[in-house]
Amino acid sequence: MTIRERMEHQEHLILSEYACFSDASKGRDHSQPESDTRTCFQRDTDRILHSKSFRRLMHKTQVFLKPEGDHYRTRLTHTLEVTHIARSIARGLQLNEDLTEAMAMGHDLGHTPFGHAGEVALTEVLGEPFNHNEQSLRVVDVLENNGEGLNLTYETRMGILGHTWGARDPETLEGMVLRYADRIAYMNHDIDDAMRGNILTEADIPKSVVNVLGQTHSERINTMVEDIILASQGKNQIMMHAPVEQAMNELREFMFDSVYHNPIAKAEESKGREIIKQLFDFYMKHPENLPEGYAAQLDFDGLPRAVCDYIAGMTDKYAINKFSEIYIPLGWQIR
Repeated sequence: MTIRERMEHQEHLILSEYACFSDASKGRDHSQPESDTRTCFQRDTDRILHSKSFRRLMHKTQVFLKPEGDHYRTRLTHTLEVTHIARSIARGLQLNEDLTEAMAMGHDLGHTPFGHAGEVALTEVLGEPFNHNEQSLRVVDVLENNGEGLNLTYETRMGILGHTWGARDPETLEGMVLRYADRIAYMNHDIDDAMRGNILTEADIPKSVVNVLGQTHSERINTMVEDIILASQGKNQIMMHAPVEQAMNELREFMFDSVYHNPIAKAEESKGREIIKQLFDFYMKHPENLPEGYAAQLDFDGLPRAVCDYIAGMTDKYAINKFSEIYIPLGWQIR
């Protein structure tokens, strides 16, 4: 047996009957020889980890636009926190950790600069919904690897597409674990960042939430992760006990009222939206300025989609620099 075959055999001895087994994957769009040392889902994680779009997450906004400080979350740190939480839940339920990790590592690759404000701006200029989960799938399917995509497994791809609540339902329990992990991660680290930015204090968190989930960052995460494991044990579904889920939903509603729609926290978002709109307008009028890789899309995707893909892939810093380069006059220089 190869190392991969031994690991696949061990999955059947260790994992739950409801887990997604590596040797039962529906495969890739383009067939490739199997690795001797890695399962198909481990290879998916490696491909995502080494992609350009994954590296760009380090300079993309999570909640606060270009925050001054070393400890605010970015899309990259968010992704790592989601991955760890998701793996903890999957491990507790004896699900496939490798698949869970691959989905989690790729779930936000399609996020725009300036966070969800970027999604709003691209929706407005395209005249149709721009959803980051769909763009994440497009990144791994089409845009990465010089237009060839990463050729990930079906299960990883569908987990990325279905990680957003209200989107297409995940087809695996590992995909549903990712949904919960994403929500647990962003609510709790956004509380941490909001406190760092003097938007919230510990005392602001509703007592009804604190009484169920706990007072501190670690207590809240631990409560929700353990509850999912206990409530879902031995079941073909991922769920929470009613009191914990109610507290989680109350906390989320509180975060929308106090942080995500807070005029202080979101004061700069209108500028981010305007930057994206202006960039879109420029490249629609001057497609010759698109990078070569995006210009090649024009024949089969059309100009609006190519421009959208280019802008969606930008980091906050790159978008601001491009806007300055195009629209801000340079000082006169004597040569």
